[in-house]
Amino acid sequence: MKNHGIAVHGGAGTILKSAMTPQKEKDYMDAIEDALVTGDKILSLGGTSLDAVEAAVKYMEDFPLFNAGRGSVFTHDGKHEMDACIMNGKDLTAGSIAGVKNIRNPIQLARAVMEKSEHVFLANSGAVAFAKEQNIPIEPDEYFFTQQRYDQYKAAKNTDQIVLDHTPVSVIEGKKFGTVGAVALDQNGNIAAATSTGGMTNKRWGRIGDSPIVGAGTYANNKTCGISCTGYGEFFIRAVVAYDISCLMEYKNLSLKQACDFVVQNKLVKMGGEGGLIAIDFNGNIEMPFNSEGMYRGMKKSNTPLYIDIYKD
Repeated sequence: MKNHGIAVHGGAGTILKSAMTPQKEKDYMDAIEDALVTGDKILSLGGTSLDAVEAAVKYMEDFPLFNAGRGSVFTHDGKHEMDACIMNGKDLTAGSIAGVKNIRNPIQLARAVMEKSEHVFLANSGAVAFAKEQNIPIEPDEYFFTQQRYDQYKAAKNTDQIVLDHTPVSVIEGKKFGTVGAVALDQNGNIAAATSTGGMTNKRWGRIGDSPIVGAGTYANNKTCGISCTGYGEFFIRAVVAYDISCLMEYKNLSLKQACDFVVQNKLVKMGGEGGLIAIDFNGNIEMPFNSEGMYRGMKKSNTPLYIDIYKD
């Protein structure tokens, strides 16, 4: 059996063990494990990396503690606007959607854009119209309501702040980024990456972050690596983080670890950008660097145990 592997993330930011209840910590760890197992099972049976990352991300979109799909945060207008992207490293095809409402699994819609349209990026009502044509599941507003998100929204709106995900109401200035993502290498040597998010609490004017932007928050290339990012999106867009790591590998011959460390711990830090990413290269090496207090993350390689963690070592 050829080498394969998968990594997932559920967001990065000011994630402190002192602020986490044992039950909530267990809930997050279990969800990361279940997403990993979901994707790894597909890879172990010879399935594609695209199927693996989509399945893993869909699992996290259905889990209400993550800021994607069902757990998406509220906008300034009290709605949910979701973004997602999926990319195939075999041929560099990609599908992205942004600002969509009522889509149960945005990553499923992103894949449909990639495979069933002649476009790469659809947004807002047009993307939803395409979803209806493709029979992508749609849910009412009530499906996306969670009390935790609503409390964050009310606190943020009262202070007129744009708040990054999972921020405790009592610590409204805290920073947490709840984007979810997955990267995988299948037994045929093909790499894929997928990212999905609800964005920022109290965001306005149709704000879009890095997650759906090819090369910023998501990228996959069989020659180099697959990347899914989580963090303060504006900085990841300006730094073209995902593609920059691939370029450092392709043109500078850096290893995956060297490229990830330079971009996350050096370039982003100098810009003031906070967050992290997961990455897998063509040999199945996996890196999960972050410059924040924590990142929900996990990985599984061929014939190795699951690795799951939240906090800094």
